[in-house]
Amino acid sequence: MTVIKTPTSTTAPLASSKGTVQIAGAGPAGLAAAITLARAGRAVVVHEAKSGVGHRFQGDLQGLENWSGKQDVLETLRRQGITTEFDRFPGVKGTAFDAWGKAYKVQSQKPLFYTVERGPGLGTLDTALLNQAQNLGVEVRFNSHLRQLKGDGILAAGPQAVDAMAVGFHFETDMENGFWVICDNNLAPKGYAYLLTMNGIGTVKSCMFSDFKQQHVYVQRTVAAFEKRVGLRMRNPRPHGGIGNFRIPVSALHGQHPIVGEQAGFQDTLWGFGMRHAITSGVLAAQSLLNGHDYNQQWRGALSKQLLASVVNRIFYRNIPNLGYRWFLRYATQQEDVREFLHRFYTFSLFKRLSLPWLNPFYKSRYNELHCEHKTCICVQCRCEESIA
Repeated sequence: MTVIKTPTSTTAPLASSKGTVQIAGAGPAGLAAAITLARAGRAVVVHEAKSGVGHRFQGDLQGLENWSGKQDVLETLRRQGITTEFDRFPGVKGTAFDAWGKAYKVQSQKPLFYTVERGPGLGTLDTALLNQAQNLGVEVRFNSHLRQLKGDGILAAGPQAVDAMAVGFHFETDMENGFWVICDNNLAPKGYAYLLTMNGIGTVKSCMFSDFKQQHVYVQRTVAAFEKRVGLRMRNPRPHGGIGNFRIPVSALHGQHPIVGEQAGFQDTLWGFGMRHAITSGVLAAQSLLNGHDYNQQWRGALSKQLLASVVNRIFYRNIPNLGYRWFLRYATQQEDVREFLHRFYTFSLFKRLSLPWLNPFYKSRYNELHCEHKTCICVQCRCEESIA
């Protein structure tokens, strides 16, 4: 399928006389915040510790999910003022497998998600965001390790713990664009294995939520399973791995500074999708600086119900055996529209609301939140206790 691109205006407004906003991190959340601020006339400097945007992804194919909201995610981005000028493949039809190799056709009227490429390079989501930010006058400093945030600032430094791990390969391929999923604890404990292909490149990974020390075994099993079931063909495979951190923070403020994206834990606790939440949190954090709004109140109003629903989903999912995955796949794919089914699945229903207090003790992130007693803390990575000692 042809690459879809949509033009987005990046005309820079007149600069504001207010002080410069410092942002720690040039991921989707940090760049979305920078774009929002720059569109309002604020001067922005983004500090990125690595040598380029999306450095840790290096061509990884990921899913920009499209079911947690009624509105298509691309329309949401446009309404937020965020570019959609990145290569993408709409995931309308795909195949899921249970542990016994039975195939289930996954289809919906609108895309379940959009496959996008991450990292540096033409057409990637990260490069598109970087280009928009720079066209608006944002200064992005690479290899810049920001230690303190003085004045207005936003923390967007990425995941802080390993609650999930996706490990596998990037590769070149002659396979058609598509997506395939396997739900099998023998390939991806308490998670899922996936294969994404788009425009001659692919990603195959085991997304595991436990037993990380055996990751190489699960990757080998995942590759073998996709070779057998869909004829996986890889050229020049390159090993790659990434981590995810999922939690609902008590507060997404450190001192007076908003925390956004993966650093705040804003990801889907069930399956690890996070770009949509990350970008939204970046926009909300920027708006809180511009308008004086309570950032905690803003993100809770926009994200907390979806995050809470995903916690309940994760608790159930992690405790069911392979037979449970088979039942879920059978039931989900019997629905007329899988996207609509997943949207209901992610709704914070009365059942989820009532069950959460009972289930919540069964889920805990591996990240221990920092509770700095200094409300005026300006540390990016808090060292207040060290300085007191």
